[in-house]
Amino acid sequence: MTDLRAVTDQAAKAAEILLREAKPERGALCVIGCSTSEVGGHQIGSASSEEIAAALWAGLMPPLEAAGVFLAVQGCEHINRALCVSRACARQYGLPEVMVVPWLRAGGAFAAHAYAHMDQAVMVEDLRGQATLGMDIGGTLIGMHLRPVVVPIHTPLREIGQARVVMAKVRGKYVGGPRARYE
Repeated sequence: MTDLRAVTDQAAKAAEILLREAKPERGALCVIGCSTSEVGGHQIGSASSEEIAAALWAGLMPPLEAAGVFLAVQGCEHINRALCVSRACARQYGLPEVMVVPWLRAGGAFAAHAYAHMDQAVMVEDLRGQATLGMDIGGTLIGMHLRPVVVPIHTPLREIGQARVVMAKVRGKYVGGPRARYE
């Protein structure tokens, strides 16, 4: 049995680390991909859990909301990794809505929970590479949604539940030649 309180605490700590390291501006776009199966110690896509999704949401949302960051929750491959965002986020980032509703068996428990609990939730096909920070819980592969250049955030917090956690931020591209200066 998964310790849901520990999952909430780990998720909150992960969000705080991500925000501290990425230093996002208000209105930044954060993408989270999550396998509740992996958090519970099972193979991705094999044991989706509404309870684990709720525990993750309870930990992740307070710090993200306090920072004024828009959240995009990636669904699974059964909905082509479409993402749940707020209508305000879709408008600000020019993301066209698509017609799908994530549920436990297509989209995953975390995307379904986000869709049910996010203010004016809508689904979008992709983020057009506009996310500037993100978290992958359980190997869901969020890199396609992040703006280049992606920089991993190394932290002692490596798991939520039994799922590996990888966090990332972005930086601008270095361009120029041998005489270029960057700082």
